[in-house]
Amino acid sequence: MKTNTKSKKVNKAWLHDHVTDPYVTLAQKEGYRARAAYKLKEIDETLHLIKPGQLVVDLGATPGAWSQYVRRKFAAGGAAPGLLHGTIIALDILDFEPIEGVHFIQGDFREEAVLAQLEALVAGRPVDVVVSDMAPNLSGIASTDAARIQHLVELAVDFAQHHLKPQGALVAKVFHGGGYSELVTLFKKTFRVVKTVKPKASRDRSSETFLVGIGLKAGGVVADKPA
Repeated sequence: MKTNTKSKKVNKAWLHDHVTDPYVTLAQKEGYRARAAYKLKEIDETLHLIKPGQLVVDLGATPGAWSQYVRRKFAAGGAAPGLLHGTIIALDILDFEPIEGVHFIQGDFREEAVLAQLEALVAGRPVDVVVSDMAPNLSGIASTDAARIQHLVELAVDFAQHHLKPQGALVAKVFHGGGYSELVTLFKKTFRVVKTVKPKASRDRSSETFLVGIGLKAGGVVADKPA
């Protein structure tokens, strides 16, 4: 039986990058579940989005590094357990190891029933920040994958339009390629300020980047869906 040499080379390269990655080492040292925490940290430290007392929704939250980062911003003792000044709601289709003070919903963000659970937990409170690290399972077919990625980002924008405070912010992971320019256009139509950020913690060879929209444009909030 033939072996997939290309696949083995890719896996070996990924393993080498992972083992030698300074952000992986730092995450282990500082108790984060994934190096992705430093992507959100850099975005936040650049744009000053996350502050104690806010309501933050974390979409595509597993394994929980972004929720951990937000929690540390809300806790007087940083990573220490204790009372939080703020509310974090996390959602993912995958299992999520509990984080003290983080409300978790397991389900597919594309399903109405799951969105209804999220909206029930938000309970009509205006959301300060939505962070989305959502990414679909990739098929390897470029056009199909681009459409799946675009759909998830569009859903995140739609949720933001319905639930963000007028001055609130959305951070969404996107990928350069098919559909990217359409997503930039969507953000510019929806938000007063749009930033594109490629954090240092994003690997150079990765096509991922992050779109940040701040402040809903007047008239940018879509009408509530009929009951």
